[in-house]
Amino acid sequence: MKTLSDVYQDHAEMPFISEQYKEELILKPIPKRNMVRTAEGFLPGHIILLWRIKFGTYRTDSPHHKYFATSYGIDAEKELQLLIKEGYVRVESAMESLRHLSAGQVKLFLGTKAIKGLSKLKRQELDQVLLANFSQAELEDLFSVRGYLLTDKGKELLERHPDIIDKHPKKKF
Repeated sequence: MKTLSDVYQDHAEMPFISEQYKEELILKPIPKRNMVRTAEGFLPGHIILLWRIKFGTYRTDSPHHKYFATSYGIDAEKELQLLIKEGYVRVESAMESLRHLSAGQVKLFLGTKAIKGLSKLKRQELDQVLLANFSQAELEDLFSVRGYLLTDKGKELLERHPDIIDKHPKKKF
């Protein structure tokens, strides 16, 4: 039986191998092109991670998709932290992350301050009432879910590599 070293000997670098997918990565190796770094020193998996964040739905509680490990050979959580550290991605503040909460959660928070008349308010109005009654510090303590945003540096990097995005399978809507 082949070993990981045998399978990946001709790759530009050894991919991250998750124990969970070790056998799968021997039978169905990560494509060689996904282990070649860009001029900036990033792997295609980093670019795909930026692309996912660009949609505005990637959150601190989002599970990382299996394909980061099985198709792109990266440890998505570790690489996300690198992208944050290097200034390509930032974590939203509590105020910026309100969009990730349900209207019911916002009403619960407002209920703690005995604010009445919320049932007829639309979501945008609920957010305005919340912002008027809670400080940033209070919001930080109320909930832990945060979104991720691309910085200008992250957007520029993503825009330089449409070829990587084009090769990534897309959902059909």
